[in-house]
Amino acid sequence: MIAIIDYGMGNLRSVQKGFEKVGSEAVVTADPRVVLEAGKIVLPGVGAFRDCMRNLEAAGFVEPLLTVIKQGRPFLGICVGMQLLFTDSTEFGLYNGLGVIPGHVLRFPEGMQDGGEELKVPHMGWNQLSFKQRPPAFAGIADSANVYFVHSYYGKPDDPGVIAATTGYGIEFCSAVWKDNIVATQFHPEKSQSVGLQILRNFAAMKD
Repeated sequence: MIAIIDYGMGNLRSVQKGFEKVGSEAVVTADPRVVLEAGKIVLPGVGAFRDCMRNLEAAGFVEPLLTVIKQGRPFLGICVGMQLLFTDSTEFGLYNGLGVIPGHVLRFPEGMQDGGEELKVPHMGWNQLSFKQRPPAFAGIADSANVYFVHSYYGKPDDPGVIAATTGYGIEFCSAVWKDNIVATQFHPEKSQSVGLQILRNFAAMKD
């Protein structure tokens, strides 16, 4: 069973529909006990890091999440669901994350330019992946594949060895990480058409 965590801060139905399109059942759940029973876990996220972390804590998901990650079950983080894996975030202050991936969540710097034009923040729309390594979830994805982003902050791991892909937007930032059983994307697979569906298909096929 694939459990999509409902803590009030994600595009839950669109992620669930993405799995349905590739023939995999996924259950949206607000019950931490279901997470402990699931074979695979998906943590989506939309909004501010601070609010997402508070909601996770209030709903009782933090310990179950850390448990299933430690047990080695396949885990997919999406957008803020990726950022929450880091040590902390500078969004609206300094707030602790789950600490699974040592590193920090930072805002895009002011005044970024491309060809003499200032780049807007948030980074919104289609952009390319540059693969550093390929976790099983990225099997069959073409080099320089385009995926869909909506974000003003990005995760910067302390260990560059966990970076699965980067993307250029004023700076080269980490757009996906891979560590053991964890794969997480700053972009939205559920909004990334055929490329995103392939990632969901690959994740669903991973062994529990």
